[in-house]
Amino acid sequence: MPQNYRSDIDGLRAISVIAVILFHLGYLPYGYLGVDVFFVISGYLLTGIIYNQILQDKFSIWKFYERRIRRIFPLVIFSTFVALVLGYFFMLPDDLENLCQNVIASNLFSNNILLYLTNSDYWAVKNEFNPLMHTWSLGIEEQFYLIFPFLFYFLKGEKSKYILTLLILLSVVSLIAFVYTPNDSARFYFIQYRFFELSIGGVVALAFIQKPDLSVERYRAFFGFILIGVLILVLALPFEFSSRTKVLLITIISAGILVMGRNLSRVNRIYDLIMANMLVSFIGKISFSLYMWHQIVFAFSRYIWIEEMSELNAMFLVLITSILSVFTFYYIENPARDIKRFSSKFIIGILSMGLILVVSLALAIYLKAGIVRDVPQLGIKKSENLINLKTLSLSNRPHSRYNENIRTFDRDFNSDSEFKTLVIGSSFGRDFCNILFESEYASIINLSYFDIYQSSFDSMIVRRIMEADFIFFVTDVFWSKKHLTDIGDYYQFSWPFHKMRIIGTKDFGQSNGVHYNKMESISDCTTYRTRMKEGVLETNEQLKLEWSNLYIDLIEFIDDKEGEVLVFTPDCKFISHDTMHLTKFGAAFFATFLRDDLRKFFH
Repeated sequence: MPQNYRSDIDGLRAISVIAVILFHLGYLPYGYLGVDVFFVISGYLLTGIIYNQILQDKFSIWKFYERRIRRIFPLVIFSTFVALVLGYFFMLPDDLENLCQNVIASNLFSNNILLYLTNSDYWAVKNEFNPLMHTWSLGIEEQFYLIFPFLFYFLKGEKSKYILTLLILLSVVSLIAFVYTPNDSARFYFIQYRFFELSIGGVVALAFIQKPDLSVERYRAFFGFILIGVLILVLALPFEFSSRTKVLLITIISAGILVMGRNLSRVNRIYDLIMANMLVSFIGKISFSLYMWHQIVFAFSRYIWIEEMSELNAMFLVLITSILSVFTFYYIENPARDIKRFSSKFIIGILSMGLILVVSLALAIYLKAGIVRDVPQLGIKKSENLINLKTLSLSNRPHSRYNENIRTFDRDFNSDSEFKTLVIGSSFGRDFCNILFESEYASIINLSYFDIYQSSFDSMIVRRIMEADFIFFVTDVFWSKKHLTDIGDYYQFSWPFHKMRIIGTKDFGQSNGVHYNKMESISDCTTYRTRMKEGVLETNEQLKLEWSNLYIDLIEFIDDKEGEVLVFTPDCKFISHDTMHLTKFGAAFFATFLRDDLRKFFH
């Protein structure tokens, strides 16, 4: 063990990873901030190591990247391969297709970029069912590693005295960008907004290498314990802070603990008892494995068999995660880092082959749109699926195409025939268009579609509103009559409410995966139900009260009045492929329910 090794930093890692795990189990509201603690620790340790090597004229870019490769790649490649195998056997095609994207991006350390691109996508997998959602943080760290060592490389020798000043400057620039950017998603996922967290760790490392006596002997233990207490409170209690304030607070506290701990470690018995006892030190040592495995275990468990997370389920999943983490720590992490055991040439060769294998498998499955078997519940046959290079496009994915194809109707009415029907909405509006096309009136409907979230009102859409015989406004959130009236006043037109109907929201639970994986035990598809997501029924009731006789309630056709809804059509086809949007079978299913309502318009 290195002479300057600090077991209390493993204790800080332990607090961080436990917070993240408890957050993903639903217990700590701010536990996700444990990732921010990891960022500060990484910057602190990395800077100290590189700077000392610079001072001794021993720093090598190649050696730096070799250590990073040995430290990170083996576990990432292995764990993502396991996730891919599990996905192959247990996931529905759309979810497997999404997983393949994440496997490729995780191994190329760009999952933060992928998640940014798909975060606001209607078709994105919900985080709790995405086994590799958490690898966004690895993308941030690896992108930091691509930049950071070169700062030292070009400022070595006499120029090394400028390193601290440059780090402070870069931290300030990144911090300003973090505070003032209006894009919350970019702030979360991109390195330029996260750089200051890692670099502040570097700043305090350099400050106390150069001036080791900055701390005041008399007060350091007091402040150290205060900071640890505040860290735990911030992670555990639901304080009403803004997201920016939370991150800034955690960054400052983490940096403070690293500074105070430098003087308290191996000196203060109480501090060591808290931060460096055998248990927390061991958890800290295996924290990378714990971090990599916990989300894979949790997501697949939720996808395959757990519909509601109980305390007993949570304890079992933590046990499985711990066993996997201990195994990979001793049999993958440690051996891969042992230079005496495996030469650089050997380890780079093995990892290169592993990387190529995992990425190639994921790409091959992705190009097949995740269709690796027949899925009769979705009407999917493997034999009909051909490799399609178009699926490389994030905006042209086969499982969402049934809904997305409706965009071609975003146009003026194509004739002067009767039944000019305007549908206004988002993806739920496109669902309703498909209901119309699956109805017996499909051949006589002259359809125009307008996406209220992606297009602005102009003279063309106002003309369509005025020309339409019928208007269906389709919503997944609460829209009041006043809201629509205000829009009309702003664009100087009046809504023709007499020829309008408001089509309500719908929902089919958390994930189809758990239903798919227990199909053999489902005896009757006509009665099998799942609980809707929180808040959907409340929105539906608000809409009914607001719009009264203008409202068409979709949920009433499929719910049991207690918040549970049908999952399948009578012939055991999924009504929705992603719990929100309709399959072709689901659209036809609703068309039968709406036959009487539609007859009032198209007769």
